[in-house]
Amino acid sequence: MPNKKSLRVGLVGTGFMGRTHSNAYHQVRRFFPQESGADLIAVCSRDESKARDFAAQWGYGGHETDWRKLVERDDIDLIDIATPNDTHAEIAEAAAKAGKMVACEKPLGRSLAESRRMAAAVESAGVANMVWYNYRRVPALTLAKQMIDEGRLGRIFHSRFKFLQDWTISADLPQGGTGTWRLDAAVAGSGVTGDLLAHCIDAALWLVGPVAEVSGTTEVFIPERMHALTGKREPITLDDASLFLARFSNGSLATFEATRFARGHKALFTLEINGEKGSIAWDLHDLHRLQYFSYDGDGTTRGWRSIHITDGDHPYMNAWWVPGLQIGYEHTFVHQAADFMKGLRTGQKTVPDFRDGLAVDAVVDAVLDSAKSRSWKTVKSGEAAG
Repeated sequence: MPNKKSLRVGLVGTGFMGRTHSNAYHQVRRFFPQESGADLIAVCSRDESKARDFAAQWGYGGHETDWRKLVERDDIDLIDIATPNDTHAEIAEAAAKAGKMVACEKPLGRSLAESRRMAAAVESAGVANMVWYNYRRVPALTLAKQMIDEGRLGRIFHSRFKFLQDWTISADLPQGGTGTWRLDAAVAGSGVTGDLLAHCIDAALWLVGPVAEVSGTTEVFIPERMHALTGKREPITLDDASLFLARFSNGSLATFEATRFARGHKALFTLEINGEKGSIAWDLHDLHRLQYFSYDGDGTTRGWRSIHITDGDHPYMNAWWVPGLQIGYEHTFVHQAADFMKGLRTGQKTVPDFRDGLAVDAVVDAVLDSAKSRSWKTVKSGEAAG
């Protein structure tokens, strides 16, 4: 395991997430020089021209068209999975068996069973692992976590999580293939519950605690779409919209909502948490600000305050610019890559790991089960398959 020796990375996938991960690996060495940094050894895509062009653009030493070749290589330490969901389990299990560290885009698998196998594989092999739930590394949310852990909100009563998009409203949009595989149940597993709400669920588990039970409903607004690969109109069986109520183990309540049919919203991710002593609220569109209400102090001047997260004593910000200057979405991946490398250096586990990803998928599974049965469901244990 590297210790101040560059982490040798093999990336599978050349899409949007492959770009964010590659950028992160490049920037760690520049902005977090105390960590090892990464050497980008090879990238894999089934399309050789895409793999070759991506390797040249992002500085990978080589390319492959079969991910198994990456797993077999002795000059790679970490297999980073940035591919559609139907490939996550097979690649992760093979990489772990080969003794490789594994990083994986969310969600882990298409089902709770797949996710359990993946978690079991990395734990049995004893390899370092992580899931790219990057929003934990937004400095404002990291500060929110610190404030909650310090007891500034007191006992938590309520929370609200929402993630809205509008890109699938057109009935002419196909399912399957590049760009629209998220509409194909065989590839994606679930719709917005496992895609958008997974981010909300991870944030909720991290900030509020374990979810005990859920009551959910889902909807398919366009029940049939042309399939980009078969050329035929085929049923849509995954959720266009998902809403659920949650009761946490600490007794607090929450609402969750996600859709791809909210006209006017491209990526509206918001959360609010209310406690006995105060509240916090955050909006991805203004990601460098944390809204905070404290019940302490003079009642005549009590009110919400907007904390601008840019000072050097705010989480991660001393690595970047001078106070008052902002950072963005891509920086969250840099932070997660840096934290992973720090974990390798110090021996401290980096979260979220596969077990944390499994906990998210257990909630997703319960929500989908609840929507089918129209009843409350207990969240299943996040135990990995033996």
